[in-house]
Amino acid sequence: MKRLLPFFVFLFLLSSCDSEFNPVVFETTEINNTYEADISVIYDKAIGKNELSKTINFKIEEAIITTLSDATKKTNLESILKDFNSEFINFKKDFPDASEPVWELHIETEKIYQSDEVITLAVSTYEFKGGAHGNDKIKFLNLNAKTGEVLNQKDIIENLKDFKVIAKSHFVKSLDRDSEQIKMEDFFFGKPFQLPENIGFSEDGLVLLYNVYEVASYDQGFTEFVIPFNEVESLLKVH
Repeated sequence: MKRLLPFFVFLFLLSSCDSEFNPVVFETTEINNTYEADISVIYDKAIGKNELSKTINFKIEEAIITTLSDATKKTNLESILKDFNSEFINFKKDFPDASEPVWELHIETEKIYQSDEVITLAVSTYEFKGGAHGNDKIKFLNLNAKTGEVLNQKDIIENLKDFKVIAKSHFVKSLDRDSEQIKMEDFFFGKPFQLPENIGFSEDGLVLLYNVYEVASYDQGFTEFVIPFNEVESLLKVH
């Protein structure tokens, strides 16, 4: 029995090492194809061929695609880039005398937070097909760090009602105006205060971001503020 003891200890240690969670590592990937339209793509990609990396990379590409305006029923990023370029080429053929500038499509992601429980990436896209201005949008992608699955607001926040009260106070602070003169209906198109679609993690706390047209007018641009962790930690399911 004494001779077998070291063997059992070795098996236990080996099992512990196998079950230890190894955080996913990211690298920056760039698509450098030649297009007539002005197209650039730089995004984060999980390294490795294991199931976790595959799931995360699929979710990142899916998030990019769903952020774009013409992504209906599309499942491949490079096919979307080719279609965008083809559409621009056809536009030039149909309207050879048009003085519109070159169409633009710019995609970029940034990992802004990573812990043993959650990974947050910011997906930024800009589309321009002529006109007064382009379409600028940011999407926060929150992923379960152990499975790669997408986390929605209910997966992150325990009590959305209490969280909304805290978020509203920080929204008012971000406006830098006299709170007594602020009417929520003026910012949310006749409705009371609304949480944004984008709530993500950062090193400083939870980031809340409203895209253009979610709050006020286009001239208002993005509205963004951070709620420190110490104010909402008791309301969070993951951190």
